[in-house]
Amino acid sequence: MEQGKTFIISGPSGVGKSTVLRELFRGRDDLYFSISATTRPPRKGEVDGVHYHFIDVPRFQKLIGEDALLEYAEYVGNFYGTPKKLVDQAMDEGKDVILDIEVQGALQVKAKRPETVRIFIAPPSWDELERRLKGRGTDSDAKIQKRLLRAKTELQTADVYDYFVINDTVGQAVRELNAIMLAEHCKPADRMKILKEGTLS
Repeated sequence: MEQGKTFIISGPSGVGKSTVLRELFRGRDDLYFSISATTRPPRKGEVDGVHYHFIDVPRFQKLIGEDALLEYAEYVGNFYGTPKKLVDQAMDEGKDVILDIEVQGALQVKAKRPETVRIFIAPPSWDELERRLKGRGTDSDAKIQKRLLRAKTELQTADVYDYFVINDTVGQAVRELNAIMLAEHCKPADRMKILKEGTLS
């Protein structure tokens, strides 16, 4: 069985990552979406193991001490992180793992596992990103401007990613993600390993 790979998806708030990933996963059982662990309490409607793995602070700190997290960060007094065990288990099952994490977390994962593939999703324009943020109807104008400023900062780091996808339309973005993932599995090192194992089909 071919080993799965880890793909990081990053991009500014409002770029449409959730919509693109939902479409990417449609009808596929060879992908695994990494669910983060967090110390914040569940919000109404959130389910443990579906939206997050909800754990207490001592347990989270134990995971940090055991180096059991690929990355972690503290945000507004709560910890968030990616458990290694579940990622490794999925890859051993031949599934590609998708991590939807921000730029700083991506740097941590890449430092620990250089083979991780990083993909940055960008808006087609700043005007469109602002339109999408306003269209959500969840933020004030001041908060939207803060998100736009952060987006520009994040975009400045995009050149260290392995791939750059512009989410003009969801369909095109998904096609590009699928092409990237397929190409990564066609690298000579991976294919030669399959040949040596005698399992090429």
